Amino acid sequence: MNNIGIDFPFRESPKGYYLNMTTTDADDVRSSLMHLLLTNKGERFMMPLFGSDLIKYIYEPMINKTFTDLKLEINESVKKYIPNLQIDDIIVDTMDSNEYAALVTIKYTTSDGIYSQSEELKIGV
Repeated sequence: MNNIGIDFPFRESPKGYYLNMTTTDADDVRSSLMHLLLTNKGERFMMPLFGSDLIKYIYEPMINKTFTDLKLEINESVKKYIPNLQIDDIIVDTMDSNEYAALVTIKYTTSDGIYSQSEELKIGV
């Protein structure tokens, strides 16, 4: 199996590499998406615009405007940094136990022109 990219979240490789590597295109896209969304803008060296500002929504009340802003933030970041990823749907659900927390489900499709695969990623905000 060939290595494609760095797996996310970062962890030690069982094969002796410094970090665990992805071995499929689907795993690589999922890792890239997680890396993009969980990196704050300004946090990555030499790429100050890379990432998303999802952290700024942590203490915001989960209302329709916040949901709209979250979706816009995700769409803009993905469009700029992972152009081969098509966002099919973003669902923001409030968490009953906390009015300032949400579960974001991102349904997406990856395509290389020949092969297409749909996936889903859930993150908490």
